[in-house]
Amino acid sequence: MTTLVICLDRTDDVGRRTGLQSPIVGWEAVRALVTDVGLADPEDSGVNSLLESLRVAQNLRDEDEETVVAVVSGERESMVSADRAVARQLDDLIAEHEPDSAVVVIDSAEDERLVPIVESRVQVDSVDRVVVRQARDIESTYYLLKQFLADEELRQTVLVPIGLTLLVFPMLATAFGPAEGAAAITTVIGLFLLYKGFNIDELVTGFAHQIKESLYTGQVSVVTYVVAAGLTFVGIFVGALGVSGLEETQSGEVLIPAAVFAFEGVPWLATAALTASAGRLLDEIIGERPVRASYLNLPFIVLAIGFVVRGFSAYFLETQGEIDPLTVPDLDLGWRSIESFQTTAGERLAVFVLIGILVSLVGVRIAASFSGTPEESTTDADRSDGGQAAEADLPDPGSESELTDGGARSVSATDDNPGNRESAESAGDDLEGPDRS
Repeated sequence: MTTLVICLDRTDDVGRRTGLQSPIVGWEAVRALVTDVGLADPEDSGVNSLLESLRVAQNLRDEDEETVVAVVSGERESMVSADRAVARQLDDLIAEHEPDSAVVVIDSAEDERLVPIVESRVQVDSVDRVVVRQARDIESTYYLLKQFLADEELRQTVLVPIGLTLLVFPMLATAFGPAEGAAAITTVIGLFLLYKGFNIDELVTGFAHQIKESLYTGQVSVVTYVVAAGLTFVGIFVGALGVSGLEETQSGEVLIPAAVFAFEGVPWLATAALTASAGRLLDEIIGERPVRASYLNLPFIVLAIGFVVRGFSAYFLETQGEIDPLTVPDLDLGWRSIESFQTTAGERLAVFVLIGILVSLVGVRIAASFSGTPEESTTDADRSDGGQAAEADLPDPGSESELTDGGARSVSATDDNPGNRESAESAGDDLEGPDRS
């Protein structure tokens, strides 16, 4: 079993200090390299990495394992060229020595990024990271700060709010006082944390992307959404006007203003929702795709909810004397005349609720009928295909298995056809010969 002990140097510190080209292979070559690197820069942690490679190789040799010590370095042009140089050197080492496994020795987080390259070419049994004992905490803190500053998203999320706080707080404290400044800063930080916690930025980005795609693809829903937004504002405005027209004693309550707002604004809000859902339904129809039942049922559900909310708000207002009872005008049906009459608050509520239930049932029925058509056609097609498959799977009268059975199955399968029966009997005569007689 051959184990390859590799000391990785991504930034080519060895070549820069000694002028040697990697890979450097062999016990004596690496031990001589330790002296050269140590004389060039005694404070370099690469010396410790080289010594650790030699120590690991010596321990494996004491356990009667064949080891190959090598130092692999990258290039200084770019990180991509450095990784590719390491990959080429590893391929040469593996092709020459054919190791069964490898032990990787590194001395920094930068060199640790080369470990996946080694793992993709040979089995890695161990990764030995060398950290100078006196500088363990300092180096760990340094690499953590370096990784933190290299992450653009973390910088924008943490450093930008801290910097803005340090800049704005002195101004607010000078203008309004320390307490007011601290309160304003705390409020802004709280809003920022809620903004990040609820992923509002992703929601806004997704909504903007959806609007962009809708505009580029020419969807009808873009226009209907704009119309629905306008109708929504009209409904809110009409409801607010109805509430503002109440007397001061009535406006101080909660139930009557809410009922007035619903009674005046629900028709407009329901129309807005109906317009938006109709536009989405038209997009599905124009897109030549199977229309889902939810899109077909949504306009009816919106209309049904509008009737129910309108009925309940009218019931509350009529019982309080805010609106007049519902009056049915004279009707002349030709064969019968109906005189004008007024309904009570309960009858009015029952009529609106009944209309809402009927509208929702009609929507469910229409959605079920349209969504069931593809399934029925698919079922019919499957049934027809299944019939053809069944016919295709019928046993062949001349098959070998039926001939082995003495033609009995062929005769039974062709009883309805006299010609087939005669052919089957003749086939049986040929097979059985004198035994049949």
